[in-house]
Amino acid sequence: MTERIESIAAKIDAHSAGKLVRQVSTCSELTYEVAPSDLLDVCQLLRDATDLKFEQLVDVTGVDYLSYGHDEWTTQESTSKGFSRGVNLADKEVAPDKRFAVVYHLLSITHNARVRIRTFCPSGEPPMIDSVCDIWAGANWFEREVFDLFGVLFQGHPDLRRILTDYGFIGHPFRKDFPLIGNVEVRYDAEQGRVIYQPVTIEPRTLVPRVIRDDNRYNPQLTTAPAK
Repeated sequence: MTERIESIAAKIDAHSAGKLVRQVSTCSELTYEVAPSDLLDVCQLLRDATDLKFEQLVDVTGVDYLSYGHDEWTTQESTSKGFSRGVNLADKEVAPDKRFAVVYHLLSITHNARVRIRTFCPSGEPPMIDSVCDIWAGANWFEREVFDLFGVLFQGHPDLRRILTDYGFIGHPFRKDFPLIGNVEVRYDAEQGRVIYQPVTIEPRTLVPRVIRDDNRYNPQLTTAPAK
C-alpha cells in the first residue's frame, strides 16, 4: 500500500509545480494542502491530468480550528482533575490565525486512487473561498452544506443557500463557538394555532466523562469464574 501511495504522490508532485504541500497521510490516503489562490488551478489539474484523473468529488467538508491545540477543551464548569480531556500541545500544526479550512475528498475511478486536499480560508469574516462547482458539478450541494453549517462563502457558486437548517436560521451550528443547545427552539402554540420560535429553554450543561469504579464488573471476585 505504501508503494502505491508513493507512486500516486510522485505523479501529483510532478504536475503540481510546488502548489501542493504534502501533509501526514492517514487511512491509507494522500493528504495535501493548497493555498486558496491556487485551489482552482490545482483542482482542474487533478481532474484533467491523464495519469491522475480524479474525476469524482466524493465529499466537501469544513473544519473549524477554533481552540485547536489547547490541552483543555473549552467548557463551562469542568476541570482537568482526574483525567485528560484535550490534545497534546505538541500535536498542534495549525497557525492560530487559520481558523476555517475546507477539505475535498477526490476519487480517481480510472486509476482507483484517492486524495484529500485541504485549503484554509483567508483570515477575515466571513470566511470565503472559490467554488469548485465548475470543475465538479457535485460540489453544489456539498458547498451549500459547508456554508450552512460553518458559514464559509463560496465565490462563484450558482445558488448558495442554506440546505439543512430552517428558513431564517441565524448562525452556523458546526462552528465551535455556537452553543450546543442552540439559540432558539420551535414548538406548536395551541393558543396561536401555529408553530412559533422562542428562546431555548434547555438548561446549559457540560457533559463531563466519569469513570465509575464501584461496579460489579470491576470486582474480580464476582467476574472471575470459580476454579474447576
